[in-house]
Amino acid sequence: MKKSHIIVLALLVAAIIGLVIWNLSQRQELNEMVEQMTIEKEELQEEYEDLALQFDGYQQMDIRNDSLQDLLSREQQRVQDLLEELRTTKASNARKIAELKKELATVRAVMRDYVRQIDSLNATNARLTQENIQVRQENQQVRQHNEQLTQANTQLTETVTRASMLEITSCSVTMLNKNDRKTRIASHVRKLQFDYTIAKNITCTPGLKDLYVRVITPDGDLIGESETKLFAFESGEIPFSMTQQIEFTGEPFTGTCYCPFDENTKVEKGFYTIDFFCEGNLIGSFPFQLKK
Repeated sequence: MKKSHIIVLALLVAAIIGLVIWNLSQRQELNEMVEQMTIEKEELQEEYEDLALQFDGYQQMDIRNDSLQDLLSREQQRVQDLLEELRTTKASNARKIAELKKELATVRAVMRDYVRQIDSLNATNARLTQENIQVRQENQQVRQHNEQLTQANTQLTETVTRASMLEITSCSVTMLNKNDRKTRIASHVRKLQFDYTIAKNITCTPGLKDLYVRVITPDGDLIGESETKLFAFESGEIPFSMTQQIEFTGEPFTGTCYCPFDENTKVEKGFYTIDFFCEGNLIGSFPFQLKK
């Protein structure tokens, strides 16, 4: 065989080997890309499922506003449709995954607006209910007693006391696993995060306030109960789950507190209640549900 032929043959073999190596490299990069897209799809799906659970929670509340209830129902169905669309989308379809991410951000923004409306509506209903109760009580007292001056003084004192009380107008719950990541599975929950809002109150004396929180399980037990963790309420002392010191200036205040579960505690599904206390008063009570 001529020397030139050998050289050509060697170059051809080298080219083939190079092509094979390049092909294997491309295939590996493609596999890694598909694996990454699969992870992103799973994370996006979990976010959609969490949002669907939040809609379920608000649907079970007594909103008393048919228009808002219908809007919530439509957005809830929209989330279900997008979730189903995501489930049927291949992980390799990067364009579709990106579109569904944008849709998720849009739905979340809409939900935040609805939550604000619900909180405002609930706060208004609560105040109106309290006012109606007060009116009935006052009328009954007037009919039963002829002590108008004493009655007026008592009512004035109660009004001033109520006006100076803090009021938590909203509270949202986030379930966290042992890695402090959001989860929707009750058995994976190791900590509860509560994001709350205290309404503006220029009547309340500003300064440091001790906030006490009680979290009640579906069985009626207090999470984190201890004989040493007590605070004054009404004519005695009651235990609390956690406490937090805040500085209230009279302006709206937003805060976050955490309720960890003991490592050996089995977290049960069902309806829980979180109660907030400050300066011997119950200033907010909110139900929430752990599912799955």
